Amino acid sequence: MEHLVDRFLRYTQIHTTSQPGSETYPSSDRQLVFARQLADELESLGLDEVDVDKFGYVTASLPSNLNYEVPVVGFIAHMDTSPDYSGENVKARIIKNYTGDDVFLDPDGKMMLTPKDFPELLKYVGQDLIVTDGTTLLGADDKAGIAEIITAMAWLKKHPEIKHGTVKICFTPDEEIGKGTDHFDVKKFGADFAYTMDGSEVGELEYENFNAAAAKIVIKGRSVHPGSAKNAMINSMLVGNQLINLLPANQRPEHTEKYEGFFHLTMFEGNVSETTLQYIIRDHDFMKFDAKKKMLNEICSLLNLQYGSGTVSLEMFDQYYNMRQQVEPVRYIIDIAENAMRQVGIEPIIRAIRGGTDGAQLSYKGLPCPNIFTGGHNFHGPFEFIPVQSMEKAVTVILKIVELVGQRKK
Repeated sequence: MEHLVDRFLRYTQIHTTSQPGSETYPSSDRQLVFARQLADELESLGLDEVDVDKFGYVTASLPSNLNYEVPVVGFIAHMDTSPDYSGENVKARIIKNYTGDDVFLDPDGKMMLTPKDFPELLKYVGQDLIVTDGTTLLGADDKAGIAEIITAMAWLKKHPEIKHGTVKICFTPDEEIGKGTDHFDVKKFGADFAYTMDGSEVGELEYENFNAAAAKIVIKGRSVHPGSAKNAMINSMLVGNQLINLLPANQRPEHTEKYEGFFHLTMFEGNVSETTLQYIIRDHDFMKFDAKKKMLNEICSLLNLQYGSGTVSLEMFDQYYNMRQQVEPVRYIIDIAENAMRQVGIEPIIRAIRGGTDGAQLSYKGLPCPNIFTGGHNFHGPFEFIPVQSMEKAVTVILKIVELVGQRKK
């Protein structure tokens, strides 16, 4: 564990924000810089088959030290940070022995991390918190996952008395913009199953996520001088507003939680003549997910009946699906993670992800891949923090998983 924090702090200083709308892969060259640095570090630790491919995926292998065959387990984390907030010039600091008081992030006291706003802070009284300076995100999502995986691999290299099978690791680009697995070669990776280290608080174990679709709606209006607009004008913005109000208001993100799905309006832009709306549609239950898509399609058809054919056009496509139906047939990989946590004194918190994960895409590509905690909180913004002790617990879980997989003879 001695290098865990130093490793993480070093990673946070490397600017790796992904770039939405980019036509390159990865979306930003800075991710390639980080990828090559990680590859150099993995080689210096003595891992095998270290590689950075043309898409920026960093892969490496820790060979088995057993004389019998066991499943090959993988661990995956992503290199990019979210474009939702600046990830450049990160200046992290450690608050030793946190007392439960308000934390002034910046010298002027304008940015405060407080238990009033973030009551989960009180779980970590007496621990060491890594925080931002209030001007950037921290990058624990997911550089903490990378630091934890590499620290675990370094420990295993130094302690050959710990028996284990082959372990594969991969660090991916562009997870934050939904492209983390676009070029992931499951066969080349060579694992039977894997875990993404990309969750939040200690104990999180996730193998359910949303089914997801995106929709783009273009409304063609009829612009007429307002002085003579009676029975002639069709204001596309008002048609768009009518569409919004025809969708159930209680199925918006701000009114939903747990297993409740939603319609989320992400963009509304237009004028009298033309308006564009963009929605994302989410639900854990596939039948409810399908019903939501049908509802939106029927509303658009209804508006075309009211205002004329071609007034409203809808483009809708599925983005990803709930990994549960891919993971449940190999339930033993969840059992391994649960047992690993309990054996190191952590009570698993099994919950559904209200979002997506690289693991969902990978599960449908043939690599079952639940998600495990890293220890961080408040991702994607200046109030992000991570307790050192939580990162250490994540490392112990990785090590215990490797040990338990090494006991499963094929």
